[in-house]
Amino acid sequence: MPERAQLAAAFRATLPVLFGYVPLGAAFGFLFSGLGYPWWLAPLTGLVVYAGSAQFLGVGLLAAQAGLLETALAVFLLNARHLFYGFSMLGRYPGTGWTKWYLVFGLTDETYALLTSTPVPASTRPQGFYLAVTALNQCYWVIGCAVGGLLGTNLRVDTTGLDFALTALFTVLLIDQLRSATAMYPFVVAAVSGIAALWLLGPDNMLLGALAVSLSALLIGRRTGVWAS
Repeated sequence: MPERAQLAAAFRATLPVLFGYVPLGAAFGFLFSGLGYPWWLAPLTGLVVYAGSAQFLGVGLLAAQAGLLETALAVFLLNARHLFYGFSMLGRYPGTGWTKWYLVFGLTDETYALLTSTPVPASTRPQGFYLAVTALNQCYWVIGCAVGGLLGTNLRVDTTGLDFALTALFTVLLIDQLRSATAMYPFVVAAVSGIAALWLLGPDNMLLGALAVSLSALLIGRRTGVWAS
């Protein structure tokens, strides 16, 4: 498939992310510029850091004048879930050459959801499709950060409720995964693990607990044949 057609296929696949990332990135840029930083630092952060939840956390840490060690530890714990994502992507990136490093860097929650649920179009190189999806998603995020940075510098806008765009985006991606799934076992495991971790660990610590339990259950299920991919 020609590169233009491949890019068009990736664009269609990433439309849900576009409608989530631009307003969410704008919310970050708006809040970030509100701390008194130049507007262009917001898109630069989206380009270099590219971690939505960590960037929002960073706004709070900067506002609280947190130290470097405290900031590094908080960001590591928040993004530790990506370790689990990486395990399931090991077999998808062979033969990608130097682009593998960017694919690893750009593996956000939403990109992971798309790459694991969207069939690669016929006659398209999987590696090229993965790269296009990853790059487009980051472009959406950086554009949103830039728009928010400019708005935050020049306007005073009420962003109450705008952060719900991330929850809505996750819901849309979950629905897409449910439609393409051939087994419900992983979704049941995820739901039960999340509820149990929330009940036992509380909202502040439930994410890592739920991921650890889910990963263990899925590995056991694969070995016993309960879940076959």
